[in-house]
Amino acid sequence: MTTPAVSLQGASLSFGNRVLWHDLDLEINPGEFFAVLGPNGSGKTSFLRVLLGLQPLTHGSARINGSSVARGSRDIGYIPQQKSFVPGTPLRARDLVGLGLDGHRWGVRLNGRRHRRRVDELLDLVGASSYAEAPVGLLSGGEQQRLRAAQALATDPKVLLCDEPLLSLDLHHQQAVSALINAQCHEQNSAVVFVTHEINPIIDYVDRVLYLAGGQFRVGAPEEVMTTEVLSDMYNSHVEVIHNEGRIIVVGLPDATTHHHGEED
Repeated sequence: MTTPAVSLQGASLSFGNRVLWHDLDLEINPGEFFAVLGPNGSGKTSFLRVLLGLQPLTHGSARINGSSVARGSRDIGYIPQQKSFVPGTPLRARDLVGLGLDGHRWGVRLNGRRHRRRVDELLDLVGASSYAEAPVGLLSGGEQQRLRAAQALATDPKVLLCDEPLLSLDLHHQQAVSALINAQCHEQNSAVVFVTHEINPIIDYVDRVLYLAGGQFRVGAPEEVMTTEVLSDMYNSHVEVIHNEGRIIVVGLPDATTHHHGEED
């Protein structure tokens, strides 16, 4: 049997008296595009932090590719939220990508030629070759996010974690970055865990979703979870979900959950 890329058993996470989720049993398979949705404060980013080994569970266990989660796992690639570099950042595009290959090591690089060849391959993969030598601080948000994708793919990860990677990007760059992530999922058989507040930019790629809200969760195919009945039950308030030409429109969501101390999105 295939080892799950991500496995959680009896997983619970709380901050003080606030429960983000309780008794979550979940397996995400290699080659699966898995989206995590929910309002602000529901625990989406905390879910990624658990898988990164940065946030301990309150109860239960989490495993990556059959092993307990650990910081710095080479089985994991991570694309963070888009945050711009300041114009004077002393780093070229290729330098940023190269950190994904050996940024965890100390000392002199022993095989510079092989390193440069792999960086060139990654830059070409994400369509960033034309600005390989440019300072990262002078690039657009979309160009910078392509570089972060290349950096995350450098080790050909078994699991690719994406934390709102489309935030602040225009439609063209949303489509380009989403397609890159989907290619890694299906061509390299990586499991993708994609945190987002908006499913429509990736709706054509998603296999299943985990929806977090009010200490509850639902897991299933988008058409099973993103329904009027399910979301209304989770929010304890009427939420209208309209499916129109392959897109999902959600109307009447309550105000986003207020943040609590120590809690992530």
